[in-house]
Amino acid sequence: MRKVLPVALAVFMLAAPLRTQTGDDEAAKNTRQARAALDAMVQALGGQAWLDMKNKEIEGHVAAFFQGNPDLGTTETFEYHQWPDHDRIEVTKHRDVVEFFIGRQGWEVTYRGKKAMDQDTLDDYLRRRDHSIEMAVKVWMKEPNTILIYEGQHMAERHLADQVTLISPQNEAITILMDSQTHLPLRRAFQWRDPVYHDKNTDAEEYDDYHNVDGFPTPFTISRYKNDDPVRQYYVTKVIYNQQLPPDFWDVDATTRRIKK
Repeated sequence: MRKVLPVALAVFMLAAPLRTQTGDDEAAKNTRQARAALDAMVQALGGQAWLDMKNKEIEGHVAAFFQGNPDLGTTETFEYHQWPDHDRIEVTKHRDVVEFFIGRQGWEVTYRGKKAMDQDTLDDYLRRRDHSIEMAVKVWMKEPNTILIYEGQHMAERHLADQVTLISPQNEAITILMDSQTHLPLRRAFQWRDPVYHDKNTDAEEYDDYHNVDGFPTPFTISRYKNDDPVRQYYVTKVIYNQQLPPDFWDVDATTRRIKK
């Protein structure tokens, strides 16, 4: 009996490194699978041309929801984005209400002049920009300490999708579901903790009705959800990539002077 215990202990100690190595191999394999899925998504979106994109303009109509129910009518909007942190939204067909999100600041411009964006609106916008697919690819994936996890196949927008979650060194997470056939993104989601109630909220966007615009597959229906309730649906009518914008396009004061006339 005294000889059995040392032998069993020796066998256990020899097997432990094998189990650890097997676990490490599986983790590395999972990471490679996650990265391969994200790389395929980038190629499907346009590859290097998508990564190098200067700017984009999206025109369309937005339907808002309250407590899951649609408000009456839609609002015409013109949204501009320039990587990494310049966003401009023009509202109504007269384009006389303009919102700017530049860096970590935001302003609203109307015929009354400009004013700082209210903090809740600014925080909400910056959260979504910080957890966008573009941010996940261009920033998070390049960070060596970001964890990539392939989570298998799930259903999204009635399509079978590969699901990948990225976890940043700051323990923030972005989950992306990509069509298993086309590799185009179908859903992006992240969670954030409410600063007042301290409960977790889920913010998600779903992408559908893709059209090829200048070589870039582009979703013409974008739906946003908070805790699975719809809050906004964007019906895109026109998209322009890499256009030459006026020199003062991102100048808040110049826009203010134009609208106040």
